[in-house]
Amino acid sequence: HIFVDISTVYKAQKENIEKDTEELVNLISPTYEEIASDLENQLANLDGGYEKLTTTMSKQGEQWHREIDIVINRMKTEISEIKVKHRDILEKHLNEIKQIQSLIQQTLLAMEEIKKSTEVSSTIEYSSKIKEFRKLPPKVKFTMPTFIPKPIEREELYSLFGKIISLSSAIEENILSLNQPKALVRQLLDEPEIVATIQTGYERLRHVTCLNNGSIWTSGETNDIKCFNIEGSLLQTIQRKSGKFPSDIAVDCDGDLLYISVITRTVNKVKNGQIEELIILQGWMPGKLCVTSTGDLLVTMYSDDGTQSKVVRYSGSTEKQTIQFDDEGKPLYSGNSKSKYITENRNHDICVADSLAGVVTVVNQDGKLRWRYNGHPSVTKNKSFKPRGITTDSQSRILTADHNNHCIHILDQNGQFLRYIDNCDLKNPYGLCVDNNDNLFACEYNKGNVQKIKYLK
Repeated sequence: HIFVDISTVYKAQKENIEKDTEELVNLISPTYEEIASDLENQLANLDGGYEKLTTTMSKQGEQWHREIDIVINRMKTEISEIKVKHRDILEKHLNEIKQIQSLIQQTLLAMEEIKKSTEVSSTIEYSSKIKEFRKLPPKVKFTMPTFIPKPIEREELYSLFGKIISLSSAIEENILSLNQPKALVRQLLDEPEIVATIQTGYERLRHVTCLNNGSIWTSGETNDIKCFNIEGSLLQTIQRKSGKFPSDIAVDCDGDLLYISVITRTVNKVKNGQIEELIILQGWMPGKLCVTSTGDLLVTMYSDDGTQSKVVRYSGSTEKQTIQFDDEGKPLYSGNSKSKYITENRNHDICVADSLAGVVTVVNQDGKLRWRYNGHPSVTKNKSFKPRGITTDSQSRILTADHNNHCIHILDQNGQFLRYIDNCDLKNPYGLCVDNNDNLFACEYNKGNVQKIKYLK
C-alpha cells in the first residue's frame, strides 16, 4: 500500500534532480573528462613512441650489410600498419567518449530548464538518465610494440634481425561506484549523535536498507517488509506469502527491493508490485545478501547439513564466483547456519560478519583473505563479540553491530579499530546501513526502532 500525494512526489523529484545534477557535474562528467584526457595523451605521445621504436631498429640496422635494408623496410611497413590500427582504435574510443560528453551536457541543460521551470508536469515527468551515464566505458591502455634485436645470421636474416611484439591493449574495468559517489575526507565525530528515531512497529527488528531518496526498507520477525520515510511515516508494506520472516533485505541499483526467503531457498525481487524469483538454491540455504557497486549480488549461504559456509557472487541469476577457502584450503567462514551479514567496501573488498565465530572476515574481490577482526579489548565491553549487521561508508570505513555489548565498532579498510559508537544508548543493535550522505541507520532488535546516527563531521 503506497501513501503519497503530488506535492511529495514533486519535492522528491526536485531533490532527485539536484542530486543528479550534482553527480553529473562533480563525478560523472569529470570522470569522462579524465578518460578523454588519457586518450588524448596517448594520441599525443603516439608519434614519439613509434619514432623511438623505429630509431632503435635503425641503430640495429646500421650494423648490417646493405641487403638487410629490405628487411628493415618490411618491418617498418608492419609498424605503419599497426600504427594506423592503433590510431584508429584510440580515435574511435575518443569519439565515443566525446559523444557521451555531449549527451551529458545536453542532459545538464535540460535539467537546468526543469529546475528553473515552475511547471509541475515537467518535474513530475523527469526521467533520470544517471543509470545510463554510470555505465562507464572500459579504460583503454595500449602497450607500445617492442623491437627485440637478435645477432646477425644471414641464413635466417629476417627472423634473426628482430621481432616486433604487436600492438596489445589492456582493458581495465572502469568502475563508477553507484552507491558511493566520490567524497571529501570526513573525520569521525567526537560524539556521535542520534538525529532521528523511526518506530517500525516490529517487536523484533532485524534488517534495514537505504534507498537513494532518503527512505528505508525494514524487516523483522514477521512476514511483512515496510518502507518508511525519514519522518517515520509508513510509505509501503510488502506482504509476503511464505511462512517465515525474510532472512535479509537489500535494494538493487534500480531501487527495487530484494529479499531472501529461507522457506523457498530463493532470492526474490519486488518490482512494480510483482515478486520475481532471481536465484533458486539446491543443497544450500541462502543467508544474507548485498548489492555491489557494479550491480552484482553477493549471497552468503550454508550447506544443508550445516557444516559448510560460502559466499557466491551472481550477475542476475548467473553464478560468477564462489568464495569458500583460503590459499591453504582452510574454510574462510565458520560452518554453521548462524547469521553472516555481508557488504562490499568502496575498495571492492568483501566483508562478512561471522556471528558465531565472533569475527569479521575480509577478502579482496578475488576472494583472497586480507584480514580478520575479532573485537577490541575493552574494560566496559565484557561480553563476547558476536557481530551482526555490517556496512561501509564513503571513507571505506567498516561499521559492524556488536549486539551483545550494545555498541557499533568502526574499523578502517585495513582492519584497524578506530572507535566505538557507544554513547547513543543503543540497545541490541542488529542490522545496519549507511546512506549516500554517510548517515548511519541502526536497528534496535528488541525496541523495534531504527536510529539515524550522525557520526562523521
